[in-house]
Amino acid sequence: MEKIIELIKTEKPSKARSELLEMNVVDIATLMEDIEGKDLILLFRILPKDVAAEVFSYISKEQRQYIVESITDREIAGIVDELFMDDTVDFIEEMPANVVKKILKNTDENTRKIINHLLSYPEDSAGSIMTIEFVDVKKEMTIKDAIEHIKKTGIDKETVDTLYVIDANRKLEGVIPIRKVLLCEEGTLIKDIMDTNFVFINTLDDQEEVAAQFKKYDYFSMPVVDKENRLVGIITIDDILDIIEEENEEDFAKMNALEPSDEEYLKTSVFSLAKHRIVWLLVLMLSATFTSIIIRRYDEVLSSIVILAAYIPMLMDTGGNSGAQASTLIIRGLALGEVEMKDYMKIVWKEFRISIVVGTALAVLNFLRLLFIERVGVPVALTVCISLFFTVILAKVIGGTLPIIAKKFKLDPAIMAAPLITTIVDTFALMVYFSMATWIIGI
Repeated sequence: MEKIIELIKTEKPSKARSELLEMNVVDIATLMEDIEGKDLILLFRILPKDVAAEVFSYISKEQRQYIVESITDREIAGIVDELFMDDTVDFIEEMPANVVKKILKNTDENTRKIINHLLSYPEDSAGSIMTIEFVDVKKEMTIKDAIEHIKKTGIDKETVDTLYVIDANRKLEGVIPIRKVLLCEEGTLIKDIMDTNFVFINTLDDQEEVAAQFKKYDYFSMPVVDKENRLVGIITIDDILDIIEEENEEDFAKMNALEPSDEEYLKTSVFSLAKHRIVWLLVLMLSATFTSIIIRRYDEVLSSIVILAAYIPMLMDTGGNSGAQASTLIIRGLALGEVEMKDYMKIVWKEFRISIVVGTALAVLNFLRLLFIERVGVPVALTVCISLFFTVILAKVIGGTLPIIAKKFKLDPAIMAAPLITTIVDTFALMVYFSMATWIIGI
């Protein structure tokens, strides 16, 4: 990249352009990541208009904003004309109001109307991620007519892998893969080969449900219809991959008690990062006060047999880890559609049986360790190990069911992950521990 910039500065832009055009647009965007200021604009301007638009769709939000603020109105119009509509909408959604105003000012009335219409769909809905660049045909066409139509209109479409058959009112009647079109005789009618048993998406469907549909049917693109079954757009697999990554990052953040953020870590301010963390930490801190209340309530037990305090961390950690294991598997199952809310009792029964096996193994091994290695008395060893056994059972059942309960109340199951489960299980673990101490040791 330094070599290319040097060529531009030494007034050899054609050679610099040739170097760049030998590369993939994604690689060009990657090389531009560390370029800033005037060098970024110089580099962007030597690219052909169509290549520049493709590169533009891959560079960072900050670079896009800088370019739009630095280039002429005519250049902005050229970028918008070359971008696919879904990329344009995604780009506009990321920009501040003053940049959006500048972009919309440099688009024609029809494009502006389409952009505003796509922006009106709810966030994270199918309508907000679809593109309107697709090839539609009529069922009365012959294969020859369809191929001619593709040649005339397909150049500006995001994909021509699938043709969508619509009637005079734009209602979706069928789909045809391009392979089928190419392999049929020229005189064959579209209506004779179209597939009427197709899967479609509604504009208001949640993007996570859309991703699940793509996974289920292994499609590269799917049609999007409105409430009157009119074809309004398509969603392609590249957008679905972005959604899957976005949803995974969001779930990962929630599972670790963080507010989801679209910003890159190194580009996010300290205050913003702290704001995303402090809410959950405050909730968990306040909920953890229940454990201190329980300990204070049983301070006489701890005063009588001080050694009991030494095993509290082990008991709480094992319970938290057991619950986190169960919740992680159920959250994953819900995300992949492997378990549903109707499976609630099956999950409880399965986690209960797992906890019996795990709890027994841990309790027996721990009992032997306490007796023969740490040389504690049998009453204390029994107290610790029986408490451990019941704590594991409670933790597994709680960890397995809370994500289902969250789903029932239309909450993200990911919030019922390790931090929250650990806090809840800690409270139950202490209650069991001190109850066992009171009963077995007789304090």
